[in-house]
Formats: sequence, C-alpha cells, structure tokens
Amino acid sequence: MSKGHVKSEIPNHIAIIMDGNGRWAKKQGKPRIFGHREGVRSVRRITEAAAEIGVKHLTLYAFSTENWNRPKFEVNALMTLLVDTLKTEIDSLHKNNIKLNAIGDIESLPFLSKRALLNGIEKTKNNTKMTLNLALNYSAQLEIVKASKAIAEDVKNNVLKVEDINENIFQSKLYTKDIPNPDLLIRTSGETRISNFLLWQIAYAELYFTPVLWPEFGKEELLASINDFQNRERRYGQTSEQIAASKKP
Repeated sequence: MSKGHVKSEIPNHIAIIMDGNGRWAKKQGKPRIFGHREGVRSVRRITEAAAEIGVKHLTLYAFSTENWNRPKFEVNALMTLLVDTLKTEIDSLHKNNIKLNAIGDIESLPFLSKRALLNGIEKTKNNTKMTLNLALNYSAQLEIVKASKAIAEDVKNNVLKVEDINENIFQSKLYTKDIPNPDLLIRTSGETRISNFLLWQIAYAELYFTPVLWPEFGKEELLASINDFQNRERRYGQTSEQIAASKKP
C-alpha cells in the first residue's frame, strides 16, 4: 500500500513528541531558534492533515517542565514564538473548526504566553472537528503526583473511600480527564524515549519512532505512521484468537 493512502481505521487520538528542531537547524548552519520556527510550520501542516483525515484529538508535546533548564535566551525565544504563533494561527484554527486545548501547569507560564493561550482556547472552545492539545510546561510524573495528591485530599475530606479508588478515579484527576487516551504515539528524530510524556495515558498506545526530524515531518510521514498503526493487532491483553472471535458477526 502506498504511504500516501490510509485505510478506514483512523486513530481517534494521536500524540506526537516533536523532536529534532535543534538538530535540523544545526544541519542548516542556523541557530536553534531557526529550527523551532521551522517546527511551527510542521505543526501547521500536521494539524491540518490530521483534521483532514478524521483524527479527533491531536496532542503535541510543545514544552516540558525540563525545558526550563535550557539556555535562558532559548527559553525566552520559545515563549515569544509561542505567543506569536498563537496570535497568527488562532484564526486559521477557528476557521477550520479546530478546538485549542492545553495540558500542563499552565498557571506557571509567563503572563503573555498564558494570556495568548487562554484567548485562543476561549475563541475556539465551541469548535468540533478536532481538538488540538498543546502540552505546555508539562511533566507526566508531576501530573501523576498531582493526581495522587488530589485523591489523597478527597480521602482526607471523606469525599472518597480508599477502597473506591480505581483507574477511572485516577484518570479523572489527570490533565487529560476529558480527553481519550492516545491510540498512537509518534516520536520524530530517531530517539526512542518517551521523555516524561503521557506516561499513564499511553499504557496501550501503539508507539511509532521515525528518524525524520520534526521540521521535515509532513503529511506523507503522518500517513506512513497511521498505515503502520493500522497493520498492528491491538490485543489489550487478549489473544489473537479472542480478538478474531470478537469481530465475528
């Protein structure tokens, strides 16, 4: 099958670790921020392509809590780029009926970044074609700790009994409580780490690693990852025979 075509089964939720901007810029003899700017163009391409083929949720790992440890000038440039991108792209998202959402410690973002983000979320809140989730100032480990603390407070305040705690209760305390778990996780640039991204949510996601650097990742590469996903058997702990039996009319 050509990688330019997909079968009917489209992942409901795709999550992407967008990696390789810096290395791409280095290959071009440019500073790292040049790669981040080019990466924004890939965000636009992939968002439009995902919505076009019927993906309902797209989550992009845009800025982790660990990214604050990068050189100050790069962090400042990234925050400025975030504000500029939100201002220039939000009308396009709205026109294409795409809802903007964010997960992570949004309250700790710089004021201008937070304001631009919240304005975009408010403007697109009623859109229904696809939800674009930006993981900003995000850490899966901190998200799990935060959820654990919330459950502990509920137990302490007699809102919840210990014996009633289960996976659904825990899920309800996560940033992604209103978002289905990813079906497919993609990481670009050839790295094969999860890097503290959606650790709870990807328990049964299919993982796809590609050597393509994020600024070079386009619609064809997205379709190739979906074709790969469609050729896998998702068993959720069952046998292949059980899966086949469940599909019989």
